[in-house]
Amino acid sequence: MRADDLWKVSRGEGVTVAVLDTGVDSSVPELKGQVLGGTDVSNKPKRATDDEDGHGTNMAALIAGKAVGEGVQGLAPGAKILPVRAVGDPTADADDPLWARAIRYAADHGARVINISMAGPGEPGQSPQTESAVKYALEKGSLIFAGSGNDGDEVNFPHHPAALPGVVSVGAVDRSGTVTKWSNSASNVALAASGAEIPGRCTKSEGFCTGDGTSQATAIVSASAALIWAKHPDWTNNQVLRVMMDTAGKPTTGKVPSIYIGYGIVRPRKVLVDGEGDPGPADVNPLLAAAGASMPKQPSASPSQESKGDSKAHAPTPQKTENASGSSGNTGLWIGIGAGAAVVVAGAATAAIVRQRKRAAAQALYADPYSPTAPPPPPYGPGRGQ
Repeated sequence: MRADDLWKVSRGEGVTVAVLDTGVDSSVPELKGQVLGGTDVSNKPKRATDDEDGHGTNMAALIAGKAVGEGVQGLAPGAKILPVRAVGDPTADADDPLWARAIRYAADHGARVINISMAGPGEPGQSPQTESAVKYALEKGSLIFAGSGNDGDEVNFPHHPAALPGVVSVGAVDRSGTVTKWSNSASNVALAASGAEIPGRCTKSEGFCTGDGTSQATAIVSASAALIWAKHPDWTNNQVLRVMMDTAGKPTTGKVPSIYIGYGIVRPRKVLVDGEGDPGPADVNPLLAAAGASMPKQPSASPSQESKGDSKAHAPTPQKTENASGSSGNTGLWIGIGAGAAVVVAGAATAAIVRQRKRAAAQALYADPYSPTAPPPPPYGPGRGQ
């Protein structure tokens, strides 16, 4: 991404990114002065800065962490974080109204970018309040990014809120640009970013650990949007998203959008430094327009179930992405860890994209994931652990 070149043009100043997560600890050095008031939208609320898990704090740092002392420097250190604690109590909160309140709060409190690094398996129609909130936020001018999910090597359920119409679903690649085996694949995946071996504060001990997940990839995509919006504050949410899709590292083989990386791996440098990308019409959502309707259809089943009994249906087509120069190659994840801050920047994408799935047992267990006899899916939760 050439972060140093990016930061000469934009650092995300003037853009508020809402982090809908487990809370954001504003006391860590890299986030001091970066975190706004925020709220807890649960029925048994705590402070927005209470983060018992550490997940939300790590996502906020990847987005807007400053190079102060020991910590993780985010990709958009000029942006501000609006913490929206959205961890429900199973005895008091249902996921649908909880997430609806969180999204509406973010949109009503100036968040141009809404980062949701949390997800849970869902079926069409089960989240009407959240769908309505997504539409509301888009009409207010926000962009919503959410992780596609981390069970791509298992059951590969469609995940909410990423699978909801209008939400930008984010997949994960590793530092070589190869799609991770656990990143969920589906027709709704729109963009991708680095999500493997990403540094962050350890959640169960002191110091720093590496973590994997579409959570981290989503944070990097959200930060990319903040950088672009800070440079072009007059653009609408539709225009920012369109240039991100247009300039992403796209597959050189296979179908676009790809079920693994969507329209490609984010490359904000192409917009900010190279001046590429056509923002297009201000009032047309590129994702919904690409779907050919005002609202895209929800995937009715995971890719692993699209052709039951046909093993060939589960073998992905190898794909490659182009690097900044347009040729095939490898541009890795740049991570500098020294006495000061750990600088984390997503890599541009360039490599053969191959996936191997271990689904035989899962398919037998979840032949019909939405049948009354199927095991209940896990609730909404953060991405893969450290």
